[in-house]
Amino acid sequence: MRVDLHIHTTASDGRWTPQEVVERVQAAGIGLFAVADHDAVDNLRPTAEEARRAGLAFLPAVEISARLNGMEVHILAYGIDPDHPDLKWLVESNRALLEWANEETLRRLAKAGYPIDLKAYEDYQYDPSRGGWKALNYLIDLGICRDVRDFFDRLYVEPYRPPDPEFPHPGEVAAVVQDAGGVPVLAHPGMSLRGQGITPESLAPFLESGIAGLECYSFYHDPQTTQACLSFCARYDLLITGGSDCHGGFANRQLGVPPVYLGDLRLGPLVERVLW
Repeated sequence: MRVDLHIHTTASDGRWTPQEVVERVQAAGIGLFAVADHDAVDNLRPTAEEARRAGLAFLPAVEISARLNGMEVHILAYGIDPDHPDLKWLVESNRALLEWANEETLRRLAKAGYPIDLKAYEDYQYDPSRGGWKALNYLIDLGICRDVRDFFDRLYVEPYRPPDPEFPHPGEVAAVVQDAGGVPVLAHPGMSLRGQGITPESLAPFLESGIAGLECYSFYHDPQTTQACLSFCARYDLLITGGSDCHGGFANRQLGVPPVYLGDLRLGPLVERVLW
């Protein structure tokens, strides 16, 4: 069975609705998939219903922003109850921090002379099927940036970039995920730990925080990084997951790439949380 356990929808910055995700997953020959939006659980129940009608196996998830020693990392929370109050509070708090960072970026750009009207931004609406987020699409529509790459290369930099949001510690995230019936997995370690490498030393703080697995198979990983992740999981008896981080055409990542099969993974207790 082909698997993709890292897909985004219009609930965060992806371009596909729940129905479109299921249609694309089915067309790609993927039998088990997970939606893991950035700090958002809004589309999990609609996707689960679409997956049930299509005869696909679905694992509810969310990708939660965290901060460790000044570094932003993402925790994939698999098998969660999306209605758990502490989990909902956590993701809503994170989204408020993200929106503060977006608004602060706009304030700094406006102060620097860019033609930005903060009141107009407050009223601004955009089509989520474009992908991305509100502030990015606002800047694109104003002609201030071309796309997401231009935004990060030219605008989300000093002196316009605000202080990084104070997301919660991975230990706090892991505790909430477990309380919500889920399992916390470190997303794309090769990207999150770029510059440090996948070593027992760089991953030790995540073990201490309660992380139960690694996303070993990822768009961001070369074969050496994948093998380093797999070896670490074998050494410490951790879960092994994998996914494309596809945003439906936004951010240039393709569904089902890298190819992952159920036999490649070690899902442990997550098997019981899959909605078949």
